[in-house]
Amino acid sequence: MKNSLCFLLLLIGISACQTSQKDKNASLSSDVKQEEWIQLFNGKDLTGWTPKITGYPVGENYANTFRVEDGLLKVSYDGYDKPFRNRFGHLFTDKKYSYYKLRVEYRFTGDQIEGGEGWAFRNSGAMLHCQSPASMHLDQDFPVSIEAQILGGEVGEERTTGNVCTPGTEIDINGEHYTAHCYSSHSKTYPWNEWATLEVEVRGDSIIHHIMDGDTILTYTKPIVAGGNVSPTPNVTPGPLKEGYIALQSESHPIEFRKVELLDLSEKTK
Repeated sequence: MKNSLCFLLLLIGISACQTSQKDKNASLSSDVKQEEWIQLFNGKDLTGWTPKITGYPVGENYANTFRVEDGLLKVSYDGYDKPFRNRFGHLFTDKKYSYYKLRVEYRFTGDQIEGGEGWAFRNSGAMLHCQSPASMHLDQDFPVSIEAQILGGEVGEERTTGNVCTPGTEIDINGEHYTAHCYSSHSKTYPWNEWATLEVEVRGDSIIHHIMDGDTILTYTKPIVAGGNVSPTPNVTPGPLKEGYIALQSESHPIEFRKVELLDLSEKTK
């Protein structure tokens, strides 16, 4: 009887451990499912993207500005006649997003094209909540959007990346309404010719976080359509900025992206 009882207790213990392990596995499986990143850049071509370059119609990729080579999405100016003449470009996703995490791996390469603005040196960005490329004027320089600014620096230089700029928009920072064009993060300097990873967590028109190496380097809230810094005046309606397209910039300095991926957070809002 005593041996039988011990055996029964052993079986119950094994069963409990197995159930506990199943619960852990189920939890891990659920976490993995929640981390299913969508590859916006497929590593092969520009499927899912639409270019808009200042002075050119939507869809015209002037001088093959945006291209895919060796599995990298490259922004290049080797086909441009000089000088640059403010032919700013943006490569738009074909879908709009509202609640998501965006992750981009990037590095600056080569030399800035002749005629590029001084502020555009080793400067690019991931534009969030963009107006559609079809709604932009032919000669419009930037889409109305929130820019997660990408900057490259030299070793020993102090130049933050993951800043925020506001073409045609305004935001709140630290509980105060912010109307100037750019606000700096507290990131370290990332060498211009080395790979770096920027993450942006976007939650509609409530809150946006910029993240480098797991560190939240900037947070702001309540993005709205308002203000200037876009020419000519865009055809957009003022008000809360809740969703939009994502775009990658070409501002006159070559840059490469080896990963552009998105984690949909919309289900977590329900």
